[in-house]
Amino acid sequence: MQINTIKTLLLSLFLSISFLGFATENQEDKKDEEKFNASELIFHHIGDSHSFHVAGDFSIPLPVILWTDNGFVTFMSSEFQHDVEGEIVVEKNGMKFVNLHDKIYQLNKNNTALKLDSEHHPSNAEKPFDISITKNVFSMFLSILLLILIFGLSAKAYTKDGVPKGIAKFTEPLVVFVRDDIAIPNIGEKNYRKFMPFLLTLFFFIWINNVIGLIPFFPFSSNLSGNIAFTLTLAVITFVIMIFNSKKYYWKHMLWMPGLPVPMKLFLAPIELIGMFVKPIALTIRLFANITAGHVIILSLISLIFILETIWLAPVSVIFSIFISVIEILVVAIQAYIFTLLSALYFGQAMEEEHEH
Repeated sequence: MQINTIKTLLLSLFLSISFLGFATENQEDKKDEEKFNASELIFHHIGDSHSFHVAGDFSIPLPVILWTDNGFVTFMSSEFQHDVEGEIVVEKNGMKFVNLHDKIYQLNKNNTALKLDSEHHPSNAEKPFDISITKNVFSMFLSILLLILIFGLSAKAYTKDGVPKGIAKFTEPLVVFVRDDIAIPNIGEKNYRKFMPFLLTLFFFIWINNVIGLIPFFPFSSNLSGNIAFTLTLAVITFVIMIFNSKKYYWKHMLWMPGLPVPMKLFLAPIELIGMFVKPIALTIRLFANITAGHVIILSLISLIFILETIWLAPVSVIFSIFISVIEILVVAIQAYIFTLLSALYFGQAMEEEHEH
């Protein structure tokens, strides 16, 4: 945690120096410069992309993989040469492609340039089925490899007497924590074992991805947990596991609550049924909103330097950005814990045994 804090401090100081110089240039030439668009900067930073932007014009390209009417088309995103306005046309297999705000479009036949309507949407192009390795996908693969590496080494880091050594001294307390403080209290000692592999994977997968998104100067950092498609997928998997492991009493208690008058049962049954589908929605939004909010707040604080066009605000913005970054170090772990805890709670409710009222 101390190392991450130092890195965050160094990154913030580096950004403040850059912003000071940039803000000074803006003040001198603000008549010739376009007005700073904070929302465009923020959403570009937290959004997905076909390349990793490192510094200046240097980016690490990623593979573009498209399914069109003529089959698969693959090429590297560097062929667009950092173009995000659809001005550069890449021709492959007789088809023409453009990149508009990190979305790949295929131009219609006999068109050589992208045309936009009044709402800034393409009018002469269509979106092919895009299965490209974007920076979020690459970050997810990276976290999977880290999980395999960490726990592969942990499994081997035990003596013959079962005493942990090396990296296992770090992972074992966390595994025990998930078992004793999340799984057993919410699922019960009778049924918790079958859910432990999923809960452990869920906890460490979310946590590692969140940490990767916070590492300063790391070229492969991305806002994966701030992507609602990612959090929705995890929530749907949790929901499906809950449904397939639910017992008869769970549905009986939800749809026809014992011990209540029939009119009240008819009134509460739809509410309980809706509540069942609200659970994955709550999981989705909670993780997505909390991770995204941290990035947005930090970028908003830095953007104030440009919005107010004064270098005197830079120290205040940087200090508050460092403060929020330190909080984010705790938030990334807390959000992994909460997602895993709620998942275990839902499993426990679905596995509840019938009892006397």
